[in-house]
Amino acid sequence: MKPISEFTTKIQFLLTDIDDTITTNGQLTAESYAALAKLKQHGIKVIPVTGRPAGWCDMIARFWPVDAVIGENGGLYYRYHERKMFRWNFANDATLVENQKKLQVIAAEIKQKVPKAAISADQFCRIYDLAVDFCEDIPRLSDEEIREIVAIFKAHGATAKVSSIHVNGWFGAFNKVTTAKLLLQKEFGLNEAQILEQCAYVGDSPNDEPLFENFKYTFGVANVRDFTSQMKHLPAYVAPSESGRGFCEIVEKIISNK
Repeated sequence: MKPISEFTTKIQFLLTDIDDTITTNGQLTAESYAALAKLKQHGIKVIPVTGRPAGWCDMIARFWPVDAVIGENGGLYYRYHERKMFRWNFANDATLVENQKKLQVIAAEIKQKVPKAAISADQFCRIYDLAVDFCEDIPRLSDEEIREIVAIFKAHGATAKVSSIHVNGWFGAFNKVTTAKLLLQKEFGLNEAQILEQCAYVGDSPNDEPLFENFKYTFGVANVRDFTSQMKHLPAYVAPSESGRGFCEIVEKIISNK
């Protein structure tokens, strides 16, 4: 990973993780929010890409200075444009109902086999996935317990991804990369070559790895270094600081290039 000082490209779109990338210790700081607004002021479109739930995404799309938001690890995206909300969903209602039943079975098994784990406090406003909290609102679980949660999801045929705070599991052939590219194509008219040349991604943890692999210009806030032994694909550039402060450093560099 190179220092961000070596990044010299002008970009038009910044896609970014939220938790522990924009936020710091679970909070959205004034500095991070101002950095988002500053990007918008400089004509750079901002798209958060997160495992957070549909309910959060509706609010973020409406009230944050962003151009769209991808939620639940790619299950959906929302764009609030010209006072109208457009919602894209991967699956139909019948499929969602069936998948939620299967996720409830998994949740019960996780509670039985990993009793210290907790279902995420934001589960009530999720559509696609089951989020298992391993450190957000509870004492951090051991790596062995986190691996056990992942194994339970996979044993049921679900996809499972580890973020900095949750294990997210879901049914369906979607992910952050495919939905990000779909959004960029459908909403902003970019082709594959333009996506590679005009877009960048910022993240902090293993669940950002597919985007680090598939986007040409990628950044990590400094806390990504905590996960390097667990990741095959790392960001191309890394900020000096962690979390929100690191995000602000990356934003300043992107704006200075523009």
